[in-house]
Amino acid sequence: MTAGIDRDRTALRSMLDAWAEALRSKDAEGVVRHQSSDFLQYSLAPPLVSTAADVPGLNAWFATWEGPIGLELRDLELVISGDAGFGHCLSRLSGTKVGGGRDTVWFRQTFGFRRVGGNWKIVHQRESVPFYMDGSDRAAVDLAPESAVA
Repeated sequence: MTAGIDRDRTALRSMLDAWAEALRSKDAEGVVRHQSSDFLQYSLAPPLVSTAADVPGLNAWFATWEGPIGLELRDLELVISGDAGFGHCLSRLSGTKVGGGRDTVWFRQTFGFRRVGGNWKIVHQRESVPFYMDGSDRAAVDLAPESAVA
C-alpha cells in the first residue's frame, strides 16, 4: 500500500511541478492542460469564482510581466486517498512588472486533485491573502513566512 501512495505522491508532485513550470514560463496552454474539465478556481484576481480554462485571460496577465514569473511553492503538503488528493502550501509569486518595478507577494494556496484517465488533474485551486483586522480591510500582502526573505 505504501508503494502505491508513494508512486501517487510522486506522480502528483510531478504534475504540480509541470503546472508551476508552465506558469513560470508563461505557457497558458501548459497551465490549463493540468486542469480538469470541471475545474473551479477561487483566485486572487476577480471574479470570485472561475470555472473557465482561461487561456486568453492567462495570456493577458502574463503580458503584464517582463520575462519569466517566479513561483515558489513552500512547505507543500499532499494527502492522497484513492483517486482524490488535496494539497496546501505557501506560495511566492515574484517578477518584474511591465514598466518596471519588482513585485513579490506571498499567499496561501490550496489544491484539490483527481485522477482522470490515469493522470492527476487540478480540480480546485484556491488562493488567498489575509487582511488586516484593524478596520482598514487592507490585504496583508507584505507578509512572508518567518524564515523567508520577501
